Formats: sequence, structure tokens, C-alpha cells
Amino acid sequence: MRNKFLGFLGIVLRSGNMVSGTDLTLQGIRNKSVKLVVMANDCSDRTKKDLTNKTEYYKVPLITEFTSYKIKKSIGKDRKVIGITDLKMAKRLSELMEN
Repeated sequence: MRNKFLGFLGIVLRSGNMVSGTDLTLQGIRNKSVKLVVMANDCSDRTKKDLTNKTEYYKVPLITEFTSYKIKKSIGKDRKVIGITDLKMAKRLSELMEN
């Protein structure tokens, strides 16, 4: 199911329902437009702390299963943090992680 998750990230990107980068994702969490955060497990400790604190405070699900290489390969951009802005797509990604 992990491959389906990564493939679906590409679909989310093409649909325009994604913000990428730490600053845009944090801004989206604060203004409640981000429904799910995917963070690479090889991020810096500061980024991990900042995003973990924000997602816990605003009750936004956080996925940290993948390396930045896998995320980069799936969306075609060198990013370690992405935020999903569409609720239905966020739920589908969460379902793919559970299976």
C-alpha cells in the first residue's frame, strides 16, 4: 500500500491540492487549510519539532513514514514537507496508510 500512497501523492500534486515546503505547510496548518501533513523521516530535528507541535496543537494528522528521496520521487520536487489541502484526498491517503 505504500506504493499506492506515493502514487496518489502525484495525483494530489497534479490536482493542485498540495502545498510544499515547511513554511507554506505551517502557514496552512495555522489557517486550517491543510488537512494532512506528510513529513520526511530524515528532516532536521528542528523541523520535526516545529511540525509535530503544530500538528498536535491544531489536530492535523501527520505521516512520517517516508524518506525525502521517496517523497521527491513521487512528486518530482525536492521537498521534505508537504501539506494536503483537500479533505477527501487527505482521507484517502490516510486510508492507504492504514491498509
